[in-house]
Amino acid sequence: MVDDITPMDVDFAKWYTDIVRKADLADYSSVRGCMIVRPYGTAIWENIRSLLDGMFKETGHENVMMPMFIPESLLQREKDHVEGFAPEVAWVTHGGAEELAERLCVRPTSETLFCEHYAKIIKSYRDLPMLYNQWCSVCRWEKTTRPFLRTTEFWWQEGHTMHETAEEAMRETERQLDVYARLCEEFLAIPVVKGRKTDKEKFAGAERTYTIEAMMHDGKALQSGTSHYFGDGFARAFDITFQGRDNKPQYPHQTSWGMSTRIIGAIIMTHGDDNGLVLPPAIAPVQAVIVPVAQHKEGVLDAAYALRDRLKGVCRVKVDDSENSPGWKFAEYEMKGVPLRIELGPKDIEKGQCVVVTRHNREKHFIPLENIEAEIPGLLQKVRDGIYQIALENRERRTFTAASMEEIMDFTAHQSGFLKTMWCGDLACEMAMKDQAGLSSRCMPFEQEHLSDVCPICGRPAKEMVIWGKAY
Repeated sequence: MVDDITPMDVDFAKWYTDIVRKADLADYSSVRGCMIVRPYGTAIWENIRSLLDGMFKETGHENVMMPMFIPESLLQREKDHVEGFAPEVAWVTHGGAEELAERLCVRPTSETLFCEHYAKIIKSYRDLPMLYNQWCSVCRWEKTTRPFLRTTEFWWQEGHTMHETAEEAMRETERQLDVYARLCEEFLAIPVVKGRKTDKEKFAGAERTYTIEAMMHDGKALQSGTSHYFGDGFARAFDITFQGRDNKPQYPHQTSWGMSTRIIGAIIMTHGDDNGLVLPPAIAPVQAVIVPVAQHKEGVLDAAYALRDRLKGVCRVKVDDSENSPGWKFAEYEMKGVPLRIELGPKDIEKGQCVVVTRHNREKHFIPLENIEAEIPGLLQKVRDGIYQIALENRERRTFTAASMEEIMDFTAHQSGFLKTMWCGDLACEMAMKDQAGLSSRCMPFEQEHLSDVCPICGRPAKEMVIWGKAY
């Protein structure tokens, strides 16, 4: 264990912030609740963005850039939406020395901006579907903040699409949720539960909200991506119509979906350990670091550079040829979560081999140098598979069921994790879970189970299973 990282079992919140700072992911700024994303954290986000952007473009989406300011009158045109965001909105009241005639909202999300634009450009069913996405930062005036997890300003992508029919829009909503789930499970090695949010928890202005929920080391949930079906509510509020195939005016059906830099927080809290970050290879800025041992000896650095040049074709690789000791370098790259550490010294060169250490379990692999290009991709896959399995086992170990309020309260007193119960669908019972047990509904999972016939809170007939938990 690195001496200056608080162990996660002692203080999980402090462990988290220690890693954010000491792995050079982010720093605090002088602006309340805002963070400075350092180059290493930015590189991780760029890799996530590249993967997601590629998946969006594979399905026909185009990137656009919308203004960061929203006139108050525009925001007010969708009642439920503005009420949902009102407590979090930051307002611009002056431009230079002049007081503005109308306040401008610093965008918390961009549905209203997209709708204003769509009203101008959608005229016929031939214009649909309209598949847009933008990468930007947004502002939400949070009461409590923590780097990546909840900040006043954060970075994300927000997709906004318009469709001819409700069925097509629903398919889009579900398709984008599947994109997020694939990113998390395949590339970030984070197992997720896909499901629908309750009406209480759905996005402001949406008819339906779908989510992927991940479990962190400490058993708390993290909402990791959401996809929303709006129906034609925004279209009616903004008078967006198109000429249908029957030559009559119709309202299009809308979706929106987003994933933010809080997913970096999910990576930290799903995979990290008391030595620092453990990065999934797919998004690690450096996938393999070569540490020369006894680099002052003739031929060692040259061999390290030659090995680096050979590996450039199969992974993101660097040589640390600084004057720091090998021990310091080992600790540094463990802190930064580099998936593979390659040790190369005079004895290794003499034997025609190198030592490759996998970050997540510290296993040593002695690889002949002649085979190195062929072996590295397999070792990176082992890291991904290994950390996914650890995360999955944590989730399975911390997932429980309850059939009565007594069992629910016993869970909250002695366990942390996901709790599965049946539910009658009544808001009063959902609020009782929050007030009495301190648990919020995470989702109604697509993979339903029949645990009992009645709601454990009120005893009335149950309609579906819900996963509950405490969340970030």
